[in-house]
Amino acid sequence: MTRVIHTGDTHIGYQQYNSPDRRQDFLEAFRAVVEDAVADDVDAVIHAGDLFHDRRPGLVDLQGTVDILRTLSDADIPFLAVVGNHESKRDAQWLDLFADLGLATRLGAEPILVDDTAFYGLDFVPRSRRDDLTYDFDALPDRADHATLVSHGLFEPFAHADWDTETVLEESTVDFDAVLLGDNHKPDTAEVLETWVTYCGSTERASASEREDRGYNLVDFEDDGTVGISRRGLSSTREFVFVDVELTDDEGIDRVQERVRQHDLEDAVVIVTIEGEGRPIAPAAIEELAIDRGALVARVNDRRDLPDADDDVSVSFANPDDAVRERIREMGLSDAALEIDETVRSDETVDSNVRESVERRVRDLLEDDESAFEPAPEREPGDDDVTTVADHLADESAAATDTADSADAESADAEPEGTEGDAETPVADQQGATEADAAASTTDDDGVEDAGEADETADADTASLGDFA
Repeated sequence: MTRVIHTGDTHIGYQQYNSPDRRQDFLEAFRAVVEDAVADDVDAVIHAGDLFHDRRPGLVDLQGTVDILRTLSDADIPFLAVVGNHESKRDAQWLDLFADLGLATRLGAEPILVDDTAFYGLDFVPRSRRDDLTYDFDALPDRADHATLVSHGLFEPFAHADWDTETVLEESTVDFDAVLLGDNHKPDTAEVLETWVTYCGSTERASASEREDRGYNLVDFEDDGTVGISRRGLSSTREFVFVDVELTDDEGIDRVQERVRQHDLEDAVVIVTIEGEGRPIAPAAIEELAIDRGALVARVNDRRDLPDADDDVSVSFANPDDAVRERIREMGLSDAALEIDETVRSDETVDSNVRESVERRVRDLLEDDESAFEPAPEREPGDDDVTTVADHLADESAAATDTADSADAESADAEPEGTEGDAETPVADQQGATEADAAASTTDDDGVEDAGEADETADADTASLGDFA
């Protein structure tokens, strides 16, 4: 029998809620998985992508990761992994560096044998490139009794899927017994064409919507040819306290404060969700109460559709958009850029989720048309379709196009170096073609479910490993 830990979506380096403590939490959750692996003496640790939250992790995060991987190496437990969309770079990947250090193996078309089980890998591939993808894997070794594919993406039949699992299994040159997946932060398992397909979930909560306990999978490849998948929770992760309050017409902040006081908040991340009716509430007062009671972080999500305050009061101010409208016309921004500006300025875009919203919009626009952001002709006075602030647009659009931290949450399909003109992208070549064009899944402070959002980073990083030296 071969027993492995199947983990993924560790998102090391994610400074959630702008908290250094939360950043450390993500690293420590990965450490807890590795310590379990050593204690149980498993045969391998399989990581299904998004080891890092960003394709440019900080030095402290890299040092911490190397230290954890050395723990596995010292115990003679191999670390086998694929590249996820959050950490993907256009050139060499961080996994390549860890492989050079003898601390990891990057899975691909060539099988890596662990006892009697062969592991293959398929890095994250953007949707726009999948039609040209061929699932060509090297032949199964003679002494292998099992074959397993490890990949990163949103696969059917799970929620928010955009990758056809049946196509992968039918077109693959190897018959797989199991498919071990990352990207969806919710653990789940299903059987597709008599093959077990499973998500391990994330090891830390990257979104307020991720209420279930965090953990990983234990996968047993039995001698009789069967595959067993079980779930193990991580008890040492940061506690999240969810305070859900539904107010009646005559209730307000007193009722919310009462509910908050009913919980032990020491060192916890506190998420207060307000629904129903009731009076308007200042979130800052609730968050301050939670912090005073020992919370590490506190956030209030007021989901009520409250009427505007005092309709009898009429105050008129000059519209600041009018003051910049002429300047925007002179800049000759593209229609795509103007759409990004609308996303940034939209009342529906939560401040904490601006970056993720911009990334998603940039990715959608560039998938449709790679020239979407080419400057547009100057607009003539009288055009009324521009009503947003250009300076804010420039800041947010540039940040999204350069790099992004998140997402809790899934951009451009620029051809990786060395693949231009190829009609097909075989699995054997896709490692070099994995892009950071699409950063899937994590959102953070707004409570949007990570797996359901394809928060894809807007552009591939051109920095090489040598740039970090």
